[in-house]
Amino acid sequence: MGKPTGFKEFAREAAEYRDVDVRLVDYKELYTEVDTERLKTQASRCMDCGVAFCQSSDGCPVANVCPEWNDLVYRDRWKDALDRLHNTNNFPEFTGRVCPAPCEGACVLGSVDKPVTIKNVEFAIVERGFSEGWIQAQPPTFRTGKKVAIIGSGPSGLASAAQLNKLGHQVSVYERADRIGGLLMYGIPNMKLGKDVVDRRVKLLKEEGVEFVTNANVGGKESGDTSIEKLKQDNDAVLFCTGATNARDLPIENRELNGIYPAMEFLKANTKSLLDSNLEDGNFISAKDKDVIVIGGGDTGTDCIGTSIRHGAKNVINFELLPQPSEDRAPGNPWPLWPKIYRVDYGHAEANDRFGKDPREYCIMSKGFIGDDNGNLKGIKTVNVEWTNVDGQFSMKEIEGTEKVWDADLILLSMGFLGPEQYAIEPLGVEVDARSNYKAEYDKFTTNVAGVFAAGDCRRGQSLVVWAIDEGRRAAREVDKYLMA
Repeated sequence: MGKPTGFKEFAREAAEYRDVDVRLVDYKELYTEVDTERLKTQASRCMDCGVAFCQSSDGCPVANVCPEWNDLVYRDRWKDALDRLHNTNNFPEFTGRVCPAPCEGACVLGSVDKPVTIKNVEFAIVERGFSEGWIQAQPPTFRTGKKVAIIGSGPSGLASAAQLNKLGHQVSVYERADRIGGLLMYGIPNMKLGKDVVDRRVKLLKEEGVEFVTNANVGGKESGDTSIEKLKQDNDAVLFCTGATNARDLPIENRELNGIYPAMEFLKANTKSLLDSNLEDGNFISAKDKDVIVIGGGDTGTDCIGTSIRHGAKNVINFELLPQPSEDRAPGNPWPLWPKIYRVDYGHAEANDRFGKDPREYCIMSKGFIGDDNGNLKGIKTVNVEWTNVDGQFSMKEIEGTEKVWDADLILLSMGFLGPEQYAIEPLGVEVDARSNYKAEYDKFTTNVAGVFAAGDCRRGQSLVVWAIDEGRRAAREVDKYLMA
């Protein structure tokens, strides 16, 4: 514990984002340069708790030893802090940017004061590691002769590839998109996760011996698609890390109108066009000069807001079906659980700056889309709803007389995901659970087919990047046990 009284002496001071007026004219990352002295002061607030809930199952799925590297940063031992960080997390540069930081929600100091800025410290440690040249490729010194095919190059696929390669297995990762990274590449905008950051880590994995195959649609029926049966035949084990990509739709009146898109279709097209041509090819869904409505919240909804504003949208509104959260924890949401409280994310702040108000409208139910004679979207009909809680059971009812029509030229559906696509596993006969996820027990990750494993969102359902990394690491351990008997 670097400074026993640090948590008494210093207030929380989180790293700020770049100024709104500056960042809205580009797609560069939101983050400002690391202030080393501020970070050392913030790290000194760590209390060296008797029980460090930040690294418990409620705090950090990969069990980051946050108190240790907080102490090392305070003592200016950055390289040692990086070693501690990499012991539990293959990709702290990803989680340090996009993780919502459940560790901070579980911070013991947070039970009585504002928590330690753990996420900022993690970000600073790994970026210091890259800038100092401490992070280098470390190829294995031997090979086992065993071959593993990993389907999907998102965080779970990359984590499992890194771990299995370290153990000496020959790993090939198959990705149906044209770039490696899965969700990290095309699901998260550049503002939150620069693609040079993803490519930087992929380059290291390649140097360590991992093989990556892009444009490989495993299990597809078109000419040129990759046969899953052949992959299973040619490899000693197959691990599915395909994510949960079936988006929840909104099947209300006039859903077929032009101008209504799943959020991920909007975000992926924007990122691909940005990387291919700096948006000059026009191969993206533009929000320029449009009234945009994002239906559904969460990180994806916020990303749609931020991207639409950067396009030059006329206005952006965000519909939320649920009520506005309170500023403080509700009685049923005690520490150290993740605090379900009112937050202002980067996209909300940008909308407030551009349009003069928070874009979120709460307790709104969509009833039907409105189009013109040419089949193009022109608006949406809604009604307000009221939520009641009777004996712990929430119920919703429409409020009579609150019907409203909103102008809309572009509507983006950000309502979560229903599970993974099935076509890749069908030829193998892999079983699915009641939620259509690939059926495999946590911490075992084995499916009903010998030698076939599943991890990440395709197994557990839509979740956080840090959970995907955890599952990828654990699945690698189980695959290794299977390969080496």
